[in-house]
Amino acid sequence: MEDTAGSNPQSLGFTEKLKSWLSWSWTYVCFIWFGMVLIMIYVLWSPLKLQESLTSASMFLNTLTPKFYVALTGTSSLISGLILIFEWWYFRKYGTSFIEQVSVSHLRPLLGGVESSSTTGLFASVNGEAEPRPSVSECKVWRNPLNLFRGAEYNRYTWVTGKEPLTYYDMNLSAQDHQTFFTGDTPQLRPEDAVMQKAWRERNPQARIRAAYQAIEMNQECAAAYVLLAEEEATTITEAERLFKKALTIAGKDINLLVYIKRRLAMCARKLGRIKEAVKMMRDLMKEFPLLGMLNIHENLLEALLELQAYADVQAVLAKYDDISLPKSATICYTSALLKARAVSDKFSPEAASRRGLSTAEMNAVEAIHRAVEFNPHVPKYLLEMKSLILPPEHILKRGDSEAVAYAFFHLQHWKRAEGALNLLHCTWEGTFRIIPYPLEKGHLFYPYPGCTETADRELLPSFHEVSVYPKKELPFFILFTAGLCSFTAMLAMLTHQFPELMGVFAKATRPSLQRPSPSSRSGPPRCLTFRPCRFGLKQETEGRAGGVCCISLSDDEAL
Repeated sequence: MEDTAGSNPQSLGFTEKLKSWLSWSWTYVCFIWFGMVLIMIYVLWSPLKLQESLTSASMFLNTLTPKFYVALTGTSSLISGLILIFEWWYFRKYGTSFIEQVSVSHLRPLLGGVESSSTTGLFASVNGEAEPRPSVSECKVWRNPLNLFRGAEYNRYTWVTGKEPLTYYDMNLSAQDHQTFFTGDTPQLRPEDAVMQKAWRERNPQARIRAAYQAIEMNQECAAAYVLLAEEEATTITEAERLFKKALTIAGKDINLLVYIKRRLAMCARKLGRIKEAVKMMRDLMKEFPLLGMLNIHENLLEALLELQAYADVQAVLAKYDDISLPKSATICYTSALLKARAVSDKFSPEAASRRGLSTAEMNAVEAIHRAVEFNPHVPKYLLEMKSLILPPEHILKRGDSEAVAYAFFHLQHWKRAEGALNLLHCTWEGTFRIIPYPLEKGHLFYPYPGCTETADRELLPSFHEVSVYPKKELPFFILFTAGLCSFTAMLAMLTHQFPELMGVFAKATRPSLQRPSPSSRSGPPRCLTFRPCRFGLKQETEGRAGGVCCISLSDDEAL
């Protein structure tokens, strides 16, 4: 066993050495192959009569008409244009070049290369070894603390616009959450619980609702079934609240059910205008279950307190949850910036600040805005209404566009209520990017901005929404190349069609001649073209360097 274990590292080391040697020698093998091709062409030049073939090709090219060149350049322009359209569509949808992706995926392994990892390159230690990212869950998808009701809010949007606000990926994550939350506190699943487990997995809303009624027929005290009906069948918040209250009375001691139902009841009260009641319910819930901070109930509380304009209570909540050891969110960072901006925004003037400089309070507000923008750079465009809002998804990605949509959807009204706050944000938010040397490599106050947010946001947000991407990606090389090729060939086709004679002269002038007469042949006797009788013999018209004419005198006998 020891010998076998000891031989494995040696065999692996030999394999790695062989791969590295092949990769290193690939460049030289290419040069050797190219040289051998040149040698074969030189050796076979005469046996294969390559000179005659080149001469025939030259004669064929000389006989081509401008119509051929119009067709050639037009076809090239059409093909490159189709490639450009596909590449642009693929880049807009997936954020990368299709040709580049195929090349990296399939050609690089054939050429002996290894896939480069951006994570390894960006987080390399001094010794050259890759270090793990500081945040293990940098692209973890979180449940949206303020997610809307499907039946009373999401479905109403679908009825009005005909668009689906939720993606299948987002709804599938919600189904997994519900399966985890509502498994029951019994060791074995009851029959109604098994039906509800299947109900959460159903893709069709009507099938889920039918399964909920089936579970209620099995057991009138199936709280999870009433939760599903409140979420999906209820068409108004009032009806959803009634069903949640029914579920609360029969929930028993299932902690997950109790927390979920009480939280949704507090959100119903908030939506129905009973804000103080909602605040009390949220505070009681946080005191009763202090260990469930991962559910981010404090974000619901912050939004309700902002609606009450209880800014002192908001500051108290921020002092507890805006801690360096706790995960941040856009709600935490931008609410903190709002409170500091509110203190100075009513008297803030960019012209006056440029003349006298920023005061201490204004500097604190600007730094808070920079901190918030560094955490999530997508939010300001929604708050400043530079991008249109959509309904927030049921799950969000922290520091991503999905989180920005969810925050701005509920907090835009609070920023508008603070006089001058949006003006201060408009004047200062872009200064954040001058502080960060390069977003993907360094962070100023937070960990470096993750590079996986775009892919996750495209899965969470509907297709009709234009996903905000940070940092802005440059167009891939192949899109620029095909755009230039399409434009160049289209221009050639148009010029050849409009000016065929001029383009023909230009083509002959720029195309190198495949067969030129040697200097020795030019210095020999002139080539005779025609012969005709003349007074002194035969007049020979010759073509020489000057194109002159000479006469050859013959005797009378020879002339006869």
